[in-house]
Amino acid sequence: MEIEKSLIIEPMEIRHLSYVLGIEKDSFPSPWSPNTYMNELTENSFAHYFVCFLDEELVAYIGLWIIMEEAHITTIAVTPKHRGKRIAEKLINFAIGYAKIQGAKKMVLEVRVSNFSAQKLYKRMDFYRIGLRREYYSDNKEDAIVMLKNISQMQDQDGV
Repeated sequence: MEIEKSLIIEPMEIRHLSYVLGIEKDSFPSPWSPNTYMNELTENSFAHYFVCFLDEELVAYIGLWIIMEEAHITTIAVTPKHRGKRIAEKLINFAIGYAKIQGAKKMVLEVRVSNFSAQKLYKRMDFYRIGLRREYYSDNKEDAIVMLKNISQMQDQDGV
C-alpha cells in the first residue's frame, strides 16, 4: 500500500505528548495520564516509545518495554481517521525490528477480549494466544488475551 512509504517513525519526545494524548483519548476508554507518559519517557529505562508521522501529521504511536529477551508492547494507537490503512502493522513491524536489535527474542502484548479488530491484526501478524489475564483492565474489569510472537527467527520486514 502506497501510504506505508510515506510514514516516518521516530522516537517519541516530550514535545509530542499533546498529540499522543489526543490520540490516546480518542482510542481508549481509560487513557493514560500525561504523568504516565512523562514517567515512561524520562524514568523507565525499559521503555521505548515511537511516534509515526504521515505528511508531517502525528497519526500513531507505539510503546514497548524491552526486558532481557522479551519485548512487551505496552500501547499502540492510530488516530481514528487513519485507521484501516495498515499503519499499526507498520508500527508493529518497526517495533519488532527495533526489539530484535536490542536482543529480544519474543514479543508479547495484551488485548481486550472485545477488541476483535486488534486481535485480527495480531493474528495476521503471527501473534498467538498464550493466556488470559482476568479482569486486567481497570475501567471495566474486562479480561485481556495475552498474545506472543517469536521474533528471533524472523527475517527483517522493515528497516530500523
